[in-house]
Amino acid sequence: MTATPAHYDQLLARCRQLFLAKTHDYGTAWRILRLPSVTDQIFIKANRIRTIQEVGNQQVEDSVDEEFVAIVNYCLIALMQLHLPADTPLDMGPDAVAAAYDHEAAENRRLLLAKNHDYGEAWRQMRVTSITDLILMKLHRVKQLENLGGAAQVSEGVEGSYRDMLNYAVFALILGGA
Repeated sequence: MTATPAHYDQLLARCRQLFLAKTHDYGTAWRILRLPSVTDQIFIKANRIRTIQEVGNQQVEDSVDEEFVAIVNYCLIALMQLHLPADTPLDMGPDAVAAAYDHEAAENRRLLLAKNHDYGEAWRQMRVTSITDLILMKLHRVKQLENLGGAAQVSEGVEGSYRDMLNYAVFALILGGA
């Protein structure tokens, strides 16, 4: 069994490679998206995964693993959008995109390792279907926070939820044998 930090690094390298290849093809079109739109994109991916898990088959070839990779990348898009300065141009160069992606991925790695330490890798005993449900629950929380205009009273806010969903997607990929 690969250690969690090494597995995280392998999976994030795969996600990064795809993200940067898409950036080459599409530029930074994702910069147009407002956070609620990114949240909805994550919801579409997570809902499709749940539907496939419940129905047991699919009609579109994109695999469940590919959908979890998309969730990782959409969560990183959300985190980049949250943290890029307001005056960041819509069109970013490849080096700037890679630096922003790497920064957010490194922050998430740090969080994953800290939580993994405290929780004792309990996620390894979970079902992928439960992880899908946790992602969907976090999405509903984020939507509620977005509807409140960020006026949360006691929650961690949307950033923590995006980070958790990213890590849940990594866990699902690891458990699924990716």
